[in-house]
Amino acid sequence: MSSSRKPTVIVAGLGDTGALIATRLTRTCNVVGISTRPALVSGQELGTRLIDLPRWRRTYLIPYRRFRKLDSVDVIHGHISNVDFNGSKISVELANGSSREVGYDYFVIATGVSNGFWRHDRVEDLATIDTELSAINAELANASTIAVVGGGATGVSVADNLARGGNASVHLFHSGDEPLPGYHPSVRRWMARQLATDGVTVHPNHRAVVPEGFSGDQLTHDPVAWSTGQEPFDADVTLWALGGVTPHTKFLPASVLDDEGFVLVDKNLRVPDHSNVFAVGDVAASDPLRSSARNWGFRVVVSNVKELVRGRPSKLKTYKASEYRWGSILGLQDEGLTVVQPNGKRFRIPRKLAEPLLFSVFVQRILYGGLRRN
Repeated sequence: MSSSRKPTVIVAGLGDTGALIATRLTRTCNVVGISTRPALVSGQELGTRLIDLPRWRRTYLIPYRRFRKLDSVDVIHGHISNVDFNGSKISVELANGSSREVGYDYFVIATGVSNGFWRHDRVEDLATIDTELSAINAELANASTIAVVGGGATGVSVADNLARGGNASVHLFHSGDEPLPGYHPSVRRWMARQLATDGVTVHPNHRAVVPEGFSGDQLTHDPVAWSTGQEPFDADVTLWALGGVTPHTKFLPASVLDDEGFVLVDKNLRVPDHSNVFAVGDVAASDPLRSSARNWGFRVVVSNVKELVRGRPSKLKTYKASEYRWGSILGLQDEGLTVVQPNGKRFRIPRKLAEPLLFSVFVQRILYGGLRRN
């Protein structure tokens, strides 16, 4: 590589993790970002998205043109169709129907996963995104009885926020004894108490019969049957928040994927046998919980790309995962933002501090490097 030019890094996926990586590599590299959308559509606070969409939009739906640190990034709106590791290049099907080939010196895979209607891999514009979000919220607002199927963080957050913010009777069904697998036992017990306090009727040990070919990507209205033997449950609307996710890795060869389709990585978040390729976030098989997005994996990738550019491969950072999941489960509430920790403890940031300091200062200015006004 010539020392007279900046190397090119492609960041595939400009979600929460990919955007953080892209904004931090612009001084070291020529950065190309690939996104199926023209905006960051965050995977954070999915529960509050359903009961206060205007506030969620302001904080978590951000057109890329507003990111000051993305000004020098070549943001390509489209879908990767193929990667040639030997030739160090990718092929992109653009949103306008044409195609483009882009070469790279370093390649970061942060394409994420599909998870019902929350996250998917379709190429969309802002108008389509807004229409879909509004339609889902309107349907839930008109329901008298809502069933939420799934006891992970998404299902719990959705059920609790719907119970707090609406007038519907909300029922949460999950297959275990307690919700939130992957979290510390004390967090799971606390959340069970919180759901009861907030008016959610919890139904443990219910495993739903998922209709054949259904991925949970839409609200349904038929009674839900249970393989565990209980009577079917009939709600006005059923929202599916099943734990299964589908990684966005169709463009990658099977040799770099595990049996479930997630990208194999080593302790440095590099793809084995490809020293200039990294994977991070929900798409990366970084640990049993695939938690590198939550556990600051973007910092590891940014540091390691910079060290390789400097010719110092012995200085690569190691990714370390926590034993249990952590973070905010319910999102910002009237009483503030409650954050659970890997050790089972939790703390609360008062709302009057969370909105101006956490979101406006820490997230938008420090993490994202400053946002322009709409």
